[in-house]
Amino acid sequence: TKMVFSAFFFVPEINDSEGHPSSSHQTLKGTSKWATSLENLLEDPEGVKRFREFLKKEFSEENVLFWLACEEFKKTQGKKQMQEKAKEIYTTFLSSKASSQVNVEGQSRLNETILETPHPLMFQKLQDQIFNLMKYDSYSRFLKSEVFLNHKKSEEQEENPSEAQTAAKRASRIYNT
Repeated sequence: TKMVFSAFFFVPEINDSEGHPSSSHQTLKGTSKWATSLENLLEDPEGVKRFREFLKKEFSEENVLFWLACEEFKKTQGKKQMQEKAKEIYTTFLSSKASSQVNVEGQSRLNETILETPHPLMFQKLQDQIFNLMKYDSYSRFLKSEVFLNHKKSEEQEENPSEAQTAAKRASRIYNT
């Protein structure tokens, strides 16, 4: 039997029969982990890469790029660096002339004065809007997309080369309902 531990508990390293470390973190990986939540998808660099690939085809890659830029912005230290990054986020995603404009509520009221007093959470409300837009819109389509299903199939072939055909048929039955 497998036991799943909450992220709040320390999980000691356990070795499997071949002496490789195994922990609850490894029970779900790749596409299985991505399919559990958008948060899990965005925590995995490979997941982000595949999600971006999908959003590019949907002409909405700016949403995930904005979300990632805001995550990076929260870690920025020093007022000068914050001002520079905030200006970059504003001109790239939020201004009326932005090259990769995201569609957020209250956008028409946004102007460059917000850049004068930057703080780590200044974009949080807008980031949350974009997260919810992705979560309730493009994320569910991503899980049914060729990008996701092809990656899932190649993962399954790596894990079980002999069962690859059956797994692929199972996956297509599950996702094409």
